[in-house]
Amino acid sequence: MARDTAGPRTIPHSNGQLMPQVFHHQRRVEFHETDIAGIVHFVSFFKYMEEAEHAMMRSLGTSVFLPTENGKISFPRVSTSCDFIDTVTFEDVLDIELRISRLGSKSIAYEHHFRHDGREVARGTMTCVCCRFVADERPRSIEIPPEVRALFAPYAETDAAAAS
Repeated sequence: MARDTAGPRTIPHSNGQLMPQVFHHQRRVEFHETDIAGIVHFVSFFKYMEEAEHAMMRSLGTSVFLPTENGKISFPRVSTSCDFIDTVTFEDVLDIELRISRLGSKSIAYEHHFRHDGREVARGTMTCVCCRFVADERPRSIEIPPEVRALFAPYAETDAAAAS
């Protein structure tokens, strides 16, 4: 029951600049994601963050694995965190709001807000680094390709989009 909504969700900020677009990913909590008390196990929120990121990338016509002439490009995680505000249980529907808080030259920082029935139940962050993967070599961080950066730009904070 996953449902995604991207679209032009830019909103004027009080300073006159446009706020970034927000990507929404909706999903129902599955039984296997809960603990013995029927509450979503904390590790599930990290999986939900990754699921929302992948859904956003698919909605933009791309993927987390980008084949190139020189191997694959992907975005491994280098930092994640999640704060749990309220419980979520089996069959609850979560709306996961995803925005880019920083679009650097080699990295992307995401903010996730989890809501159930309109109330915030958790919030998380995830930082990923753009890397090239070549067979039999260690991954190397690289600049985010311009065509990929252009896809992410509408979701990035205006002042952070220009940061390195």
